[in-house]
Amino acid sequence: MKSKYVIIVGAVLILGVILMLWQCKAEEPIVVKQLELKLDQPDPELKPFDSTGIATFYKTHPELVKYQEDVLAAYRNHKFNYLWHDSKGRKETAEVLYNRINSIAEEGITEKLPYKEAFDLMWYQSSATDLTGELLLTNYYFFYTDKVLAGTDQKKREEMGWFLERKPTSYVAYLDTLLANPGLVHKKTQLNKQYYQLKKALEQYRIIAKNGGWDSIVLPEEFKSLRFKDSSALITQIRKRLFISGDLKEDSGSGLFDKSLIDAVSVFQRRHGFLVDKTLGKNTIGAMNVSVADRIKTIMINMERCRWISPTISQDKEYIVVNIPAYQLTYIKNDSVVLQSDVVVGTTVHQTVIFSGKMKYVVFSPYWNIPQSIIKNEVLPGIQKNSNYLANHNMEWNNGQVRQKPGVRNSLGLVKFIFPNSNNIYLHDTPSKSLFQRETRAFSHGCIRVAKPKDLAEHILADDSNWSPEKIDAAMHKGTEKWYPLKSEIPVYIGYFTAWMDRSGNLNFYEDVYKRDAQMESLLIQNE
Repeated sequence: MKSKYVIIVGAVLILGVILMLWQCKAEEPIVVKQLELKLDQPDPELKPFDSTGIATFYKTHPELVKYQEDVLAAYRNHKFNYLWHDSKGRKETAEVLYNRINSIAEEGITEKLPYKEAFDLMWYQSSATDLTGELLLTNYYFFYTDKVLAGTDQKKREEMGWFLERKPTSYVAYLDTLLANPGLVHKKTQLNKQYYQLKKALEQYRIIAKNGGWDSIVLPEEFKSLRFKDSSALITQIRKRLFISGDLKEDSGSGLFDKSLIDAVSVFQRRHGFLVDKTLGKNTIGAMNVSVADRIKTIMINMERCRWISPTISQDKEYIVVNIPAYQLTYIKNDSVVLQSDVVVGTTVHQTVIFSGKMKYVVFSPYWNIPQSIIKNEVLPGIQKNSNYLANHNMEWNNGQVRQKPGVRNSLGLVKFIFPNSNNIYLHDTPSKSLFQRETRAFSHGCIRVAKPKDLAEHILADDSNWSPEKIDAAMHKGTEKWYPLKSEIPVYIGYFTAWMDRSGNLNFYEDVYKRDAQMESLLIQNE
């Protein structure tokens, strides 16, 4: 019988593995201070296995061969001792892993686990020295970390236009850490909160689907819109639809467009990126008609995108996030939102690139150095038609290039924010303020136009004694370009999420402006 000392150690190890498998998405193998505990040594009654057994295993389990190198490395680190078994049978850590594998669908993973049916039969029969069962468990550990924690590899992400880099993690080292450091149970790990929020939303929407989902609302050909105090049989259907999705707290069954329905419609419109006009039009009802099955797919797609971003982002003291489909910029300081601003992003032809950078400069009263593509396609043809084209557009030649002079007519507005990158993308003001009133705001050549540029400048420079709101306003209107280097660089993340949980706990769905979800769906959604 094991001593109480060993039992305590084992319990700590089990708890550590449970919590880490549930929660951890660390970017690098986690290093913690070792506790003054001695772990169990390899069971002397269960001898190490012959390493050639691994190669033999993959001859009969070829669907798992992609994990062979990692499996070999893991056992090499442990001198080919069993990881999941001792002389008495399976360890409790094996039970933890088996439970996580059985609930992998909760993580939005639809891919079938190879050889799972055979393994389930084996699970109740395997002995301490069953090498096949041992190796299946280790392969399933790497399957789990591959699908749930790592996600699609960087090369494939870049093929889909995703250049937000995430440092690769060694899940061989991660396994060693889990097995060797029971003190990890005391480690507070910063996770990607958005992923877990979407996971909870996935559970809720699957419950809705299990209960029958919602019916499609069929509109008559002559339908235009419904407004406050209108009566219609359609309103009864809409009321039921909004109740099912949680936008309406109580379904009275009434066919009257009353105050309670106005509030619910406003919530729904806000969650779907529409202008909140308190009117039921074709676009709003069209969004209501998107099936719960399609919404589930969208949630799963964006859970995968969450796997592609670093869970350490929220550890930054301050950072700026732009979500392209939401047409929104969010500026966060000390884990609090200090500014939200509508933005205009690139057109479908000139798409804003998904990447990250470090903001280094604020440029007041900027020149606009016009890109060669615009000079070729717009400026030169304009000059050919009108010799006063440059003067009419406040432009001038500069060292063989064309630039637009500072001022209120400048296409960059009165201020721009530079985070150097090869894509030549930055944040900037714009004289075209009316575009921010539109629901769909994909109008730029790729750069990001900000609806609240002065507010953004004030928040960026709030801790800089050289600046005040008055000085910022004066610099913006001076008409003389001024580059100001920031004392601390600010991370900027440009992402693409068509489903997103906001800080109020509301699940938002946005139009797939660049039509990227279909490609993601074909990659991820299998056997659903």
